[in-house]
Amino acid sequence: MDVETLLRSKGQEVASVRPDQTVADAVVMLTEKNFGALVVSSDGQSVDGIVSERDIVRTLAQRGPDLLEDSVASIATSEVSTCSLTDTVDALMSQMTSGRFRHVPVVEAGRLVGVVSIGDVVKHRVAELEETNEQLNSFISGVPR
Repeated sequence: MDVETLLRSKGQEVASVRPDQTVADAVVMLTEKNFGALVVSSDGQSVDGIVSERDIVRTLAQRGPDLLEDSVASIATSEVSTCSLTDTVDALMSQMTSGRFRHVPVVEAGRLVGVVSIGDVVKHRVAELEETNEQLNSFISGVPR
């Protein structure tokens, strides 16, 4: 399965925050959308960075509550690994595992078209395993599905 197929099944909603918005703004957006990360984008189409709940919590522990008034750009990860619509989900899973990150923006022709989370990848993998299990059970029992 490729990333495009995965996005079609999960949806392509992308939550982004401008680099000049405050960390408090990002916290509100993360809470309202129930997302674990936001793409940092000055125009809503490019990827300038990514900021996650984890980034906020760790920096909050270091800098204290004044962090909430700082800009998102001050804590965002600026070197972001992305993927394309034609990448396989297996390749994406490997990329996420080796890079130790949980959210990957999907970029096509330089434009942000979606975000895939580790949860999306795991959900896909579980569905694949369930399908394989059903096929094996059907084969063993001789009862077609």
